[in-house]
Amino acid sequence: MKEKTPRGILVKPKERLSSSQVRLVDEVSRELLQDPGVLCYNREASDLFRGAGAKVEEKENGWKISIPSKLIDRALETAPAKITLGARDPENILELDAHEARVRFGSGSETNTWLEVEENGNKMEFRKSKGNLEKLCTAAHLAENLKNLDFFIRCVNVQDDQLKNENRDVNIFTASLNNITKHVQGGLSHLEALPDLIKLGQIVAGGKDAFSRAPVLSFITCISKSPLQIVNDTTDKHLAIARQGIPVVVSTSPMGGTTAPFDEFGMMAQINAEILASVTLNQLAAPGAPVLYGSVPVRSRLDNLTDMYGAPEFIHYNQDCAQMARFYGIPCYSTAGVGDTKVPGIQATAEKMLTITGVPLAGAQYIHYAFGLLDRTSIFSPEQAILDDAHISMVKAGLKEPPITRQRKEEITGMVKEVMASKHQTYIYHLPQPSKEDVYIRYPLEGEGNTLQIAHRKYREICGKEPKNLEREIREEVEAKIPGLVAESWSKPGTWLK
Repeated sequence: MKEKTPRGILVKPKERLSSSQVRLVDEVSRELLQDPGVLCYNREASDLFRGAGAKVEEKENGWKISIPSKLIDRALETAPAKITLGARDPENILELDAHEARVRFGSGSETNTWLEVEENGNKMEFRKSKGNLEKLCTAAHLAENLKNLDFFIRCVNVQDDQLKNENRDVNIFTASLNNITKHVQGGLSHLEALPDLIKLGQIVAGGKDAFSRAPVLSFITCISKSPLQIVNDTTDKHLAIARQGIPVVVSTSPMGGTTAPFDEFGMMAQINAEILASVTLNQLAAPGAPVLYGSVPVRSRLDNLTDMYGAPEFIHYNQDCAQMARFYGIPCYSTAGVGDTKVPGIQATAEKMLTITGVPLAGAQYIHYAFGLLDRTSIFSPEQAILDDAHISMVKAGLKEPPITRQRKEEITGMVKEVMASKHQTYIYHLPQPSKEDVYIRYPLEGEGNTLQIAHRKYREICGKEPKNLEREIREEVEAKIPGLVAESWSKPGTWLK
């Protein structure tokens, strides 16, 4: 039987921090978790910490919690180093190992704006629209057809009028799962939807046991608010997810210069403390629950105080976080590929290439935000996603380990001898076959017209492809057992395009 090739690119991780610097960040983070500690606004979380031996003081509207190092150590002992993220297609299952620097790229961010490109002669015109379920179906279908996208986090905020609190989540996850065979991850809007989402995942995965072994869906929870606070509503959701044993990201996004120190040492001490507090809470609720070290550190623009992704400091923060996650033995959910400009172009390409080249070097296992985002995380552009896929293919080629092994010695010397004994004395007949290995002879989107025009045509071509929808029997079971589904969740991708 042919051995399965795992998704992702294995790298030799760059270590920006020395071992003494890693220990120093850990030391300072632990000191911060004891003094000043964290402000907690969730009663159950404060009770869990108190019951485990943390010092808990009641404050106005919440509690001040001092977390001792022994609780952190206990959590790090039980948090698993290996996590399986399932998928409809077994070839797309992701095996995350905190000690294996295998890098995967995925989408992310519930953007409020969908940027459509229209070709008017030689001119490319941009048109903004609101997100909805039809566009989410298209985004998932597009992601299915992007070779270098390894997992899908919905990249558009659905704003359909027929969606209410009680049926929003089931429609979002159904629309996604129906159009992609890769892993699907997202936030949980309403705690009451969790049982139906688990049922949905079990149906799609092929049963309870199959879902337990390789869950086709997982969650992101931002229980930490910077600086050093644990929020109320999201924490309730997180605790419920953890107790179900479903993989969950504990994501925190401090902004250097406003909600966190601008200084790299200060940023790392705080974000690492926030993640450690979240991981500890996760393991107090459910020892052994699969949890990802979720790092989304950004810096502030000091002229308008918005977040900024296309900056060198962003790379430093994220490289450091990947190294800290590996130190603790927890798979790392990282960030790269965001552009601060509002339209595709030179600025977007430069900013995105800066981070999707720099961040993966540190070996984070799971990098989100890598496809289609503009104006920070406010706009999703399908054409930009295609450009990003092309650029990530080049980055992956650059990340490959050198194939220099003693086993290949005879092959190489034999090849040189053969060429030197030939009349032509060139290596043209020894190039790798395209079917075996991609050969980057030219820019991936080179062709007729400029790159944006080529990306636009490729997007239209993908929209014309038949989607890989759920099998009829599975769809019928989903419709029978999951309440609140609307027709738009089953939309054919690209139906609104001219």
